[in-house]
Amino acid sequence: MVIRLSAIHLYPVKGIRGVTATHAQVESEGLRHDRRWMIIDDEGHFLSQRSHPALALLAGRFDGHHLELTAPGQAPLNLDTPDGTRRIAVTVWRDRVDAAAAGEQGDAWISRFLGQKCRMAYMDDSCSRSITSSRGRPGESVSFADGYPFLLVSYASLADLNSRLDTPLPMDRFRPNLVVAGCEAFAEDGWQRLAIGEAVFRFAGLCARCSVTTVDQKSGTRKSKEPLRTLATYRQGKVESFSASTWYPRKRALSRSGTR
Repeated sequence: MVIRLSAIHLYPVKGIRGVTATHAQVESEGLRHDRRWMIIDDEGHFLSQRSHPALALLAGRFDGHHLELTAPGQAPLNLDTPDGTRRIAVTVWRDRVDAAAAGEQGDAWISRFLGQKCRMAYMDDSCSRSITSSRGRPGESVSFADGYPFLLVSYASLADLNSRLDTPLPMDRFRPNLVVAGCEAFAEDGWQRLAIGEAVFRFAGLCARCSVTTVDQKSGTRKSKEPLRTLATYRQGKVESFSASTWYPRKRALSRSGTR
């Protein structure tokens, strides 16, 4: 059996549509450029597809210097990386961190799209968010992702789920960073160590799924309670994906290649 990395996905802004990549750089906080931007409400709390499913309609690219966002009915937004002189306190779940404010142009653009007052924040080098759960180790950090730097799932696990659904679902419902092929369904549940090329990861725990999986990523709407309804019938107490934090927080190249 040959297990291989089959797909890499980045999410430049937390909550928006993903970008498929052929290669990526592994950093201690996650893949480079993954979830380094975030949309927040007027009180600094993050927004996601849980409360704003229309975020799935936003497409973005970030090269480390410029962020480009597109949305239906709006001119594209192009933002330079903030210089960090303007700071803003942001909240991701229970974590309160100091981030760089994106500026009025980005704030106005996203506010028009969502129809409410919003702001955009950026995780620069001065912004640090520690992994505070019992699974984290001293010095480990994460981007604006929910809990851990990486989320992995196998195609076999999705195929098993789809065999139980009336309407099969695409992988983008689960918003993984890494997708592997060549293993049995849910084999990733038991992996404790994962090496992809020179990048080494350790298992941080199973990822509890949420209502984001019910959002159609093409329409930005919820059409049913699937897949949560079906998952509850046979994955109760478990989950359908695999989450890992970096074991060695050194920058490594990652490409679609062999996995061990």
